[in-house]
Formats: sequence, structure tokens, C-alpha cells
Amino acid sequence: MQAAKTPLIPSAHQMTGDLAALMKAAGDDLRLGVLQVLARDSYGVLELAHAFGVKQSGISHHLKVLANAGLVSTRREGNSIFYRRAHIATTDPLATAKSAIFQQLDNIPLSLDLEKALDTIWQERTQTSHQFFLENADKFRAQQDLIASFDVYAKQVAEVLSLSPIQAHCRALEVGPGEGEFLPVLAENFDWVVALDNSPRMLASAKKRAKSINNINFTLGDTRNLKEQQAFDCAIINMVLHHTPSPAQVIADVSQALAPSGVLIVTELCSHQQEWAREACGDIWLGFEADDLKNWATATGLTQGHSTYFALRNGFQIQIQQFLKQ
Repeated sequence: MQAAKTPLIPSAHQMTGDLAALMKAAGDDLRLGVLQVLARDSYGVLELAHAFGVKQSGISHHLKVLANAGLVSTRREGNSIFYRRAHIATTDPLATAKSAIFQQLDNIPLSLDLEKALDTIWQERTQTSHQFFLENADKFRAQQDLIASFDVYAKQVAEVLSLSPIQAHCRALEVGPGEGEFLPVLAENFDWVVALDNSPRMLASAKKRAKSINNINFTLGDTRNLKEQQAFDCAIINMVLHHTPSPAQVIADVSQALAPSGVLIVTELCSHQQEWAREACGDIWLGFEADDLKNWATATGLTQGHSTYFALRNGFQIQIQQFLKQ
């Protein structure tokens, strides 16, 4: 019988070397600024270079230093690489130091110049999505069916909703209702439903489908406008996040808008590398890892509930994640 392998314990020399690399990475104003920015979203090299007003080669060097110190990680989006803060494993010998750096940075407000630069990036990403739906609103179903039609996941989402521990059924929210297929389900289960979309043409399409339903408020705007709304007992985001400029911000906005004991249900594509989906379907992001959704949600105080995954014949995979506000 083969003996069990014991975990490798870093030597004292290796640990001091790693700590030195961490201190070096954290000892630069620009690199600390990058870590501040990456707390909110993931960004490409060109976006970060624009935000900080430095050359691409310069920002690439700083990102390499941060990556070597285990402070940032990457995700591939087709032909592009996006950077984000690294998720710190509890087994990391430097977990306490890294967490302390992140926590301290999160207590420091961004400069006005950085806020403006990030808002510009948000607007550019949003414009890409807006332009697609402006030009293709009348072909939305055909475009959607290229990846996953509503019928593929509708039943599973309804089941997750019915099994969710929702204490009150007063108000529900659907972000990006598309053509409004799921609105009748929400209207049957809640006294009042808000359908929120930032595309006038898509909102009109959803309103047309649900014109016979009287308890739906069709609202033009994005999740940043939710502060004006009363708290929701349930929120649904079906196949929307991969079209949004900042999925993490959307989840944070919706989390804040949930009532105590509220439930968030997210249906999304799992991470893939089918680059054609950007042009054909207006996708900004090529799906998400399950941990992406979990980490964004838990960062806003939500806890993960039920989750399910299923593959499609065309090679895509769908995930449905339930999050609870406690």
C-alpha cells in the first residue's frame, strides 16, 4: 500500500523570499492603485494603461510584479487577457499579509481622476452592448438561440425560484428581462415586479409581450439606479451578466437592493473560449467561472445556496446560482 503524500511545507528561506516579493510588489504607489482598481472589476492591459496614464509596456511590468507576488491573477477572454485580484487561499502562508494589504487598500477612496477614468471604461463597454442591442433588438431571439434559447433554462430557473426560502412575495426584480419571457412567472409569484433594462428597444419588446399583465413596472436604466427603488424579496438575472460592463458591480448593486432574507438567482454561461459570440451575440465576457459569481456575491454579504450546471449540445455550459441575503 502506497504511503500518503505529506503536503510540502515551504522552507524558511522560501517564505522570506516570497515575503520580500510581496513587500516589493506593495511598495509602489502605482501598483497599489492597480490593486485598488482591481477590487471592483477585471481589466485588460490597455484599459489599465488608459486609466493610469502610462504606457502599455509600463503597466505590463507592474502587473508582472504583482502576479509574481501572488496579488493578481489572469483570465483569458478569447484573444484578450484580463487581470483581477487573486483569490487568496486559506493555505497560503502569506494569506494574512495579502488580506491585510487588500483590506487596507479598500479603506482608501479612489482619486477623482481614477474614478473618471474607470467611468470612461464603463461607458465604452456599455456603448458596445447598447450598439449591439440597438441594431439587433428585432433579432434578439435568433441571436440568443445561437448559444442558449430561453426554453433551455427556463424550467430550471423556475424550479430554483420555487424552492428558494423567500419569506415575503411582495416585490421582485428582473435585470435585463430580454423579450420578457420570465416576467409572467415572477408576476404570478409576487405582488409587484420591476423589469429593469438599459435598452429602450429591448424594454419595449418585453412590455409588448407582457402587455396583459398589470403588476409589472418597466423601468429604463441600469442597476446603479436601484437605490431609488424599495427593497426586493427576489432578484433574477438571466443570461445578462456577460453583456454588462461590470458584472461584479451589477451583483453588488442588486445585493444592496435586496431585502433582508432576499434571494438572488443568476443564470449564466460557464467560462468558454468561443470568440465569435462577441460579434454575433454582443457578448462582452465569454462566460464566467462558478467561483467568479460566488466571490462577487460573497463580497457583498450574500451566501451561496443551491447551484446547478448543465451542458448544451453546441458545447456551451449553463450555471444557475442561488445566493441568499442573511
